[in-house]
Amino acid sequence: MAKQMVDTPNLDELEKGPWPSFVTGLKRLAKDNDMMVDLMGQLETSYKTRFGYWKGGTVGVVGYGGGVIPRFTELKGADHKPLFPEAAEFHTLRIMPPAGMHYTSDLLRQMCDAWLETGGSGLIAFHGQSGDIMLQGIKTGDVQRSFDKFNEMGFDLGGAGPALRTSMSCVGAARCEMSCYDEARALRVVINNNIDDMHRPSLPYKFKFKFSGCPNDCVNSIQRSDMATIGTWRDSIRADEKIAREWMAAHSVEDLTNMVVSMCPTRAIRLVKNDGVAAGEGVTKVAVSDANCLEIDNHNCVRCMHCLNVMPGALLPGKDKGVTILVGGKSVLKIGASMGTVVIPFMKMESDEDFEKLNDLSRTILDFFAENALEHERTGEMIERIGLVNFLEGIGLEVDPNMIVHPRTNPYVRTDGWDEEAAKWFERKAAA
Repeated sequence: MAKQMVDTPNLDELEKGPWPSFVTGLKRLAKDNDMMVDLMGQLETSYKTRFGYWKGGTVGVVGYGGGVIPRFTELKGADHKPLFPEAAEFHTLRIMPPAGMHYTSDLLRQMCDAWLETGGSGLIAFHGQSGDIMLQGIKTGDVQRSFDKFNEMGFDLGGAGPALRTSMSCVGAARCEMSCYDEARALRVVINNNIDDMHRPSLPYKFKFKFSGCPNDCVNSIQRSDMATIGTWRDSIRADEKIAREWMAAHSVEDLTNMVVSMCPTRAIRLVKNDGVAAGEGVTKVAVSDANCLEIDNHNCVRCMHCLNVMPGALLPGKDKGVTILVGGKSVLKIGASMGTVVIPFMKMESDEDFEKLNDLSRTILDFFAENALEHERTGEMIERIGLVNFLEGIGLEVDPNMIVHPRTNPYVRTDGWDEEAAKWFERKAAA
C-alpha cells in the first residue's frame, strides 16, 4: 500500500496558472510510488524554509569514475533519521544519448520500463544542457543494476564532475536543409576518441564539446561549450527562384523590406528592379517577382541566418561548406558568461582526413586545458588569464585577423611593420 500523500500547499501554488507544472507530474507518479511521496515532502519543506537539503557524496558503478550525481538528504529528525526515508537517497544517472537525439518510440518505451524495473523513480529529463538523458531518483543499492540494464540496451554513462562532459549535436544533416556538415559523425569521432576523459574525471574542471550544423546554432554551442564546431559556408548564398516567387506571392513588398532587407545586420541585402541583368561576382541575385529582385552582397554577409530563416528554401547555404571552430564559451563562473572566440575561421569537414583533423585539434585543446588550467577554471577563463596569443601558440595555431572578441576600442595603435605582417598573413592564406 502506497504511503499517504503529505500536504503540499506551497507546491500546489505551482499548479495554478496557464502553464503545465512539474508538480502535476510528481503527484501522478506519487500515487503508487513511495519515493515520489517523500520527494514531494522534502521539496515542500524546502519551499517553506527556503533551504535546500541535498548534499553530495560518492556513488558510482564498476569501472567508472563519473556519470552519477549523488544526492543524500540532510533533512533529519531529532533521532538523526531522515524525515523522508524513501527519498533519502535520490541519485541521478547521466546517460549518453544518440547523436542528434534520434530515438524510436519502441526504444523510449523500453527505457521507461527499464528505469522503473531497476528501482528508478520514474523521472526522466530529455536532455540536460550537455545533452544527457537525466534519469533522476535512484537509491545507491540500485545504481549498478540500473546502469547494467541500460548498458545492455547500448547506452553508456555520460560525464559528471571535472571531466569531459556528454556531447551534444543538432539533428542537422538528418533532416535540416541548413546543415553544412555531418554533425552526428563529428560528435561520435571526437567523443569516441576521448571517452576516457568522460568516464574517469581527471581534468581541472568540466569541458564541453558541442556541434551545430549551421550558424543558427540550435544547441547553443557558442555560449555553452568550451569547443564549439559550427557549420558555415564560404561562397555565395544559393537561391531558388521558384520558391522565392512563391514566398513573394504570399507577402507584400513592405513585408520583404521590413522582414528581410532592413533586418540584415550588415546591410548586405537590397531590393532592386528586375532588369534581367546577371549578378556580379560574389552577389546572389534572385527574382522574387517580375518587378523586383533580391540582391545579396556575399562579401558583407556575416552568416547570421536571418534571411535564410525568413525565406526557407528560397535562400540556402552555399555549396562550399565547412565549419568554424570557437573556443571558450561558458556560463557565469569566475569572469561572467562568455561566448566562444574563433580559432579556426573555416575548415572543410567532408573526408576522413577532415574528421581526423578535427579530432586531433580537440585532443590538443583538451590536453592544453588539462595541463594549464587552474582548478575549477573553464577554458574561456584560462584563455582570459594567459592571453589568447599564448593559448594559440600552445595549441600550434597561427594568429588570424578573424580571431576577434570585439572591435578595437583604442584607435592609437603602432603600425610599424604592418605591411610586412599583412603580407605574411596573405601568403599563409594563399598556401592554405
